[in-house]
Amino acid sequence: MNIARYLSVLRLPRVRPVMVLMLLARIPTTAAGMTLTLHVVLSLDKGYGAAGLVGTAGTIGIALGAPLMGRLTDRRGLRAMLVLSTITEGLFWFSAPVLPYPVLLVTSLLSGLVTIPTMSIGRQVLTALVPVDQRRTALAVDSMAVEVAYMAGPALGVLLTTRATSQVALWSVGAAMVASGIALYVVNPPIRNEEENAVVERPARREWLTPPVLGVLLTSAGAIIVLAGMEVALVAALQEQGRVEWTGVLVIVMCAASLVGGFVYGAVSRPPSPRMLMTALGALAIPVGLSTGSVWVLALALVPANLMAAPVIASTGEVITRLTPASVRGEAMGLQGSAFTLGAAAGAPLAGFVIDHSSAGWGFVVVGAVGVSIAGIGVLLDRRAANLVEV
Repeated sequence: MNIARYLSVLRLPRVRPVMVLMLLARIPTTAAGMTLTLHVVLSLDKGYGAAGLVGTAGTIGIALGAPLMGRLTDRRGLRAMLVLSTITEGLFWFSAPVLPYPVLLVTSLLSGLVTIPTMSIGRQVLTALVPVDQRRTALAVDSMAVEVAYMAGPALGVLLTTRATSQVALWSVGAAMVASGIALYVVNPPIRNEEENAVVERPARREWLTPPVLGVLLTSAGAIIVLAGMEVALVAALQEQGRVEWTGVLVIVMCAASLVGGFVYGAVSRPPSPRMLMTALGALAIPVGLSTGSVWVLALALVPANLMAAPVIASTGEVITRLTPASVRGEAMGLQGSAFTLGAAAGAPLAGFVIDHSSAGWGFVVVGAVGVSIAGIGVLLDRRAANLVEV
């Protein structure tokens, strides 16, 4: 490990303020789902199934919209995308408290289509600001910042809803999102460096969306399938033990392990490939299923798998920046954002289905096995690409 890598990245011009800005911009994004869920349940007097439908609608919108927003950024610039996204976010979140459920369901989908892609923007901006040989470390920091945002956002959403009202929470999320959009518009961080700006040609999608890129996108989705499935299985395991009150503590354990893993990943000189990290993540999730009988044993068992979380996310982002031209980087990062979103949409219900028909332990086993299988499919895609090159 070489801690100097981090100091070198943080000394680069504009990197530190951009990282802080992106962290703050991501917190309301991570609070959105929890806040909407509580509003539907507590204020609209609907069940969790109805709340889940609103979340699903938003998820579908984000998955479809992320590459579109990235493409708009590539073609028209960051500010053009921010104007559209910020205005739409403001309209949705400030009107959401007074919308009836059917309208809320539809507008959640429409809002998701043009939501501010803060996760993708952060990676794209850092790629522009940091030299190629330091991108891995910068993206590792970015992955750790995402973990911090996910620790803070949902908790703040719950706090605002329970201490005030769900309406206040929705307005607060909306105000924070609008403020983030305005701040990003004013700062206008670069999405390409000077050398990349000189290249205006935009290649056809078939030229850059190659089997290796598809393999990385699949790995991105697979990682989130495992992580989202583990979260559901964790809640189920604690419920089986009658210790649901420990959920927050164990989520913090998972996030802390991910932060440590991300820190180590960014500091080592020769890190593992995304495929190896994905394989390790899936394989290490499987034995957690054998450790669900005790809170303390479960907490310890969760650490090894979650050490891989931030590294696999950072590594996939780094590889995508290396495999795709700068002129399409926004769309490529948007596709990765869609992969993350779809992974979350698949992992949670997959684990839930398995748990409903067996036990919490099998939830960990199945999502871990799926993760290993996805890593294997990625290897096949790599081999196919190598065979095409040889031909």
